[in-house]
Amino acid sequence: MNNRGPRRLRRAAAWCAVAAVLLSAAGFAYESAAERDDARRYPAPGRLVGVAGHRLHLHCTGEGSPTVVLEAGLAESSASWAGVQRALSARGRVCSYDRAGYAWSDTGPAPRTASRAAEDLRALLAAAGERAPYVLVAHSYGGQVARLFAGRWRDLTAGLVLIDVTDETQLDALAMSRPLLAAQFTAYGLLARTGVLRLTGDALAPGDATAEARAAAPVVYGARSMAAARSEAWAALRSAAEVAATVRPGAWGDLPVAVVIPSGQPEGAVSRARSLAALSTRGRVLTAATTEHYVQAHEPRVVLDAVGEVVDAARATLRKRP
Repeated sequence: MNNRGPRRLRRAAAWCAVAAVLLSAAGFAYESAAERDDARRYPAPGRLVGVAGHRLHLHCTGEGSPTVVLEAGLAESSASWAGVQRALSARGRVCSYDRAGYAWSDTGPAPRTASRAAEDLRALLAAAGERAPYVLVAHSYGGQVARLFAGRWRDLTAGLVLIDVTDETQLDALAMSRPLLAAQFTAYGLLARTGVLRLTGDALAPGDATAEARAAAPVVYGARSMAAARSEAWAALRSAAEVAATVRPGAWGDLPVAVVIPSGQPEGAVSRARSLAALSTRGRVLTAATTEHYVQAHEPRVVLDAVGEVVDAARATLRKRP
């Protein structure tokens, strides 16, 4: 029997493994060297504010009251709101920020639950001197952070705009997606850590990414951001329980609330959106024409109009206060 074939295959496999290790090491060294210059090449559009031992990036534009605060979804950052923020800042004060670990923010303590993120946001706005009350505009996972903020600091909340937000009642779906998302973010993190993301420019950025996010892809979608996304995904069930504990009839009183959903949703999802809006006597559901999850990217006018209506209602309420 001729054993040369199997031996050659084993030898080739060994050489491939060695080459992979060497390439990974070279990529890691390249990425480590390149990261040292990121502050110059990809400067933060806002400022870093100290919050409980770490710094969070806050970007505020425009003037007026109430202040609109933009809360990004899972694996996204302040850069995902760039176009929306430009449009809204023509009418008033608007702030976007990066949760701990994302983009220009420092890594924060674990576990990265929605409750911890809400606490960080409250501390950030206070430390930065951003005047309350706030209209919270949140997408996807960010909706959990916004809802917990509104539940805990109702007196600081002037309104809510919730864009296709995560449903805290879908525990089976969250449990199933948690390991898949963790694996996905781990893989993306390895690509970033070994320099592949930087070498390919914005080719690996999500299809819905804004031009600003693409331009700063090594920071916005880098290894630290992916680690933060993995931590939030892994804490999904705990975050869902935190949000569920705030749900009760009339929880938001007469707070102006707009729940924005894409078109083509199953009846169950539409019903849950109606139930969410019904937590306020002034809540309503808006259905976008797009079927995409990133409504703000595919049909920004719907989001801008919803924010405008909630801000106007909040201003009217503030004028009535003594």
